[in-house]
Amino acid sequence: MSDNYSIDSHKLMLHPIRVAKWVTSKYWEEKKSIYPLYVEISPYGGCNHRCTFCGVDYMGYQKNSIPFDTLKDTITNMAKNGVKSIMFAGEGEPLLYKDLDLIVEHSSSVGVDTSLTTNFVPLNKKAIEKCIENCSWIKVSLNAGTAKTYSEIHRTNQKDFDKVISNLEYAIEYRKKYNLKCTIGVQIILLPENKDEAIILAEICKKIGIDYLVIKPYSQHLYSNTTKYENIDYTKMLHLKDNLEKISDEKFNVIFRINTMNKYIEKKQPYSKCYSTPYFWGYISTNGDVFGCSAHLSNDKFCYGNIKEKSFQDIWESKKREESINFIENELDIKDCRVNCRMDEVNRYLWRLKNPNAHDNFI
Repeated sequence: MSDNYSIDSHKLMLHPIRVAKWVTSKYWEEKKSIYPLYVEISPYGGCNHRCTFCGVDYMGYQKNSIPFDTLKDTITNMAKNGVKSIMFAGEGEPLLYKDLDLIVEHSSSVGVDTSLTTNFVPLNKKAIEKCIENCSWIKVSLNAGTAKTYSEIHRTNQKDFDKVISNLEYAIEYRKKYNLKCTIGVQIILLPENKDEAIILAEICKKIGIDYLVIKPYSQHLYSNTTKYENIDYTKMLHLKDNLEKISDEKFNVIFRINTMNKYIEKKQPYSKCYSTPYFWGYISTNGDVFGCSAHLSNDKFCYGNIKEKSFQDIWESKKREESINFIENELDIKDCRVNCRMDEVNRYLWRLKNPNAHDNFI
């Protein structure tokens, strides 16, 4: 099985100019203008599901939303300063945000690649059509192969399972009709409750015409209210890879995140500092706060300001971010960090750059 989008790895090496600036920067005046390549935005805090594995349940599913004009102006400012991509996801269900389609369209117009991670239940056809027209990819969280298991994991009505399947069929049909480029994928977090349905889900996705199915491990969030899966044993599930591999073909790809699962089993980090934060990625919460790391949404040391009060540029170049850099570089103990955090592979790459081996010059 090929992972054409490096979902189980990283793509930071494809941005050498930004990385070189980071490597050579020593002082705040140089560091402050290193803007993230990628920002996750949570446009709306409410959610129609209460998934058993939800890592941000501690945020309370507040029905906050970022004002339309504020979000639009922020994205324009981000684009001007070199932000390359946005994923709309976050603390709630992004499709519940009014006029998300217009925000996605605006992002494309200012040169920012956009994506959407969603449970794909609250579908407005007009809105999703515009998203398919403008998004680089849409990934649907679908964590079972049957309606019964789906309803138990997503903690919702069984009817939602059929609704998601129907919406995916419509999305594929619309993309094909207008020859659009948006990649449409599905993701399942592998759990004891759904492990026997991974193959069923793969067959469903293949039949619909989905581009890929990602099968990823659970990762315990630092502040999450739920600890149900914190000791999950993936050694008993790795055998699924072989049978899932047989379902892939030239049009449909099952991406079994074996690398990430093995790292979860080992629970070892080959680096002692987080170098990705707060440089290469960022997070904007539903109340407008800008964070350097989505694993610390309740920690003020990772929050630099609010887009309702200041521009993204003023926030990213603020004293608060300078203080955060000093804290992360000199005080943060990453042993307490989330296993397999989103920037783990990036951190491994940056650590290697900062800590060269003896023969690296013999290229």
